[in-house]
Amino acid sequence: MSTAPALNMAGRATIDGTAIFGPLSFVAPAGEWTCLLGPSGVGKSTVLRLLAGLGDELLFLGEASAGDGAPLSGRVALMAQSDLLMPWLDLTANVTLGTRLRGQKTQQDRARQVLERVGLAGHAGKRPNALSGGQRQRVALARTLMEDRPVVLLDEPFSSLDARSRALMQDLSAEVLAGRTVLHVTHDTAEAARLGHHVLLMTRGGVASVPPPDSPIPRRYDAPETLEFQGRLLRMLMEAE
Repeated sequence: MSTAPALNMAGRATIDGTAIFGPLSFVAPAGEWTCLLGPSGVGKSTVLRLLAGLGDELLFLGEASAGDGAPLSGRVALMAQSDLLMPWLDLTANVTLGTRLRGQKTQQDRARQVLERVGLAGHAGKRPNALSGGQRQRVALARTLMEDRPVVLLDEPFSSLDARSRALMQDLSAEVLAGRTVLHVTHDTAEAARLGHHVLLMTRGGVASVPPPDSPIPRRYDAPETLEFQGRLLRMLMEAE
């Protein structure tokens, strides 16, 4: 993995003349976890699409770039809300799908190591329909790790999980994505309170930084400072336009 850069986002986006977001401006610091929180429909996922180079249908006037000045292309992995697993492939084949689509040599040993890291070494030969929802998201995380990119964009990947599975995935993701620049879109104030080195609140008026507690991530979900910050975020979210 190359050195993780900061992410710069500034500007406005429209589609067919309709405003999606902006003007806005923010920086996601290098090598740390930034949560982007906000009401539905303000354009959070669109921000991720632009940083991932997937916004061809949009008119974007601004900058979506790496802080080191090098292109973002080839340095970004995107993990979406849906696990997007291929039902006819076993877990190893799903995890190595990106390399095979690019015509690269499949690294079976590394795939097994990555599956072991997310706790699925004993399930490598299974197909997705044999897994629970939490296990499927672990496969999606393994596929993200297999790409080994310094920038990871997360688009609400844990929102469909039950509370226990969601907490476990938060803990695991904080561990295995450490040192990468993570920009995590979420609606969940508790998730942002646990995971964010930096927390940004996105509204129709732009993006504001909300300083989180000065404690390591993932923060304890029942720690007083985590609960206080979660409550403050929820109050701000309720008041957001």
